[in-house]
Amino acid sequence: MDSFELNKIMGAVLGTCLVLLVTNFTANAIFSPIKAEKPGYEIAVKEAEGAGHDTAAAAPSEPIEKLLQTASVEKGAAAAKKCGACHSFEKGGPNKVGPNLYNTIDEPKGEGKNGFNFSAAMKSKGGKWTYDDLNKFIANPKGFVPGTAMGFAGISKDSERADVIAYLRTLADTPAPLPTASK
Repeated sequence: MDSFELNKIMGAVLGTCLVLLVTNFTANAIFSPIKAEKPGYEIAVKEAEGAGHDTAAAAPSEPIEKLLQTASVEKGAAAAKKCGACHSFEKGGPNKVGPNLYNTIDEPKGEGKNGFNFSAAMKSKGGKWTYDDLNKFIANPKGFVPGTAMGFAGISKDSERADVIAYLRTLADTPAPLPTASK
């Protein structure tokens, strides 16, 4: 092979590289990507709204005694289906991620119900589950029991919480008496 043919081959390779380089520069100038300020996607979490605020439980707008007067057990059973992913409701039912919720009202908080291992925060809460405590807990679990392992954000609608509590009341051999109006 003589040097003239070798020069043509080398010229073709160099020309191709030059065309690719110019095409790359032109494409980057026309289609420049927009870089994000910080990588990833922001995920909106309801719980993050109150992150800078006091962690005390937000007071429900109406007392539970009044809400339970108009509560619907049927609507509560439907609303409690979202709890079914972590809790069971039948008598003698198994514990799941959370404890079985049969006969919850007037039961001690944080005690090994059917062998369930509650978080240290729930164990230290003490007392029994009253209607008012259930209302506050279902409204904002992490606010009522800071450090609880329950990852549920809560039910913000008063009537829906009352419906769920009315349903939970029926899940007992002898349902706890309804609370009377506040003093």
